[in-house]
Amino acid sequence: MKFFIDTADLDEIKEANDLGVLDGVTTNPSLCAKVGVRDFEGHIAKICDIVDGDVSAEVVATTYDEMMEEARTNAAIADNVVVKIPLIKDGIKAIKTLTEEGIKTNCTLCFSPTQALIAAKAGATYISPFLGRLDDISTDGMQLIRDIVQIYDNYGYETEVLAASIRHPMHLLECAKEGADVATMPLGVIKSLLKHPLTDSGLERFLADWDDLQERLKNE
Repeated sequence: MKFFIDTADLDEIKEANDLGVLDGVTTNPSLCAKVGVRDFEGHIAKICDIVDGDVSAEVVATTYDEMMEEARTNAAIADNVVVKIPLIKDGIKAIKTLTEEGIKTNCTLCFSPTQALIAAKAGATYISPFLGRLDDISTDGMQLIRDIVQIYDNYGYETEVLAASIRHPMHLLECAKEGADVATMPLGVIKSLLKHPLTDSGLERFLADWDDLQERLKNE
């Protein structure tokens, strides 16, 4: 499973990348606004300089011609840019054209298996089902992941399932068990994957025993 970080914060990206397990980055207009991005292209270029993997840069246009213009501009920023396109009618049309042009795409805001199916038929590189947002409205977000993985396996689609809107480690665990190709998550969730109280207490005990040993050796 690939790990992506879902942020536009350069410091968070650097911290995650320093762990050595980061495979890519996803951004969106909300995340860019959160960190006060003014020069979008320049900011994406900085992210691409930090990580070797795919970096999703989202268009804000909603019509085919405008999306195509914006997508080509984003794709030209760096070789590892993936153009993020919303799952709407003109978005599917744009994904089809971009795929034919050899430009990678991430089809975002997916909330149903049929949406995921049409995105795969259009040739999307990634599909981004938002499981956490479904959970927020009392719907089983994990079922969406299961359904998409099964459909793609049934027909051999190469589109990768990029589980998004991951809120906690259990989301990540279930996505990994169900066969999602990628999980994108905030830095806090990535760091929480390391945490277990028995690890903390075990390390504390090991260090205390070591200190006791050194003290005894010193007094011999």
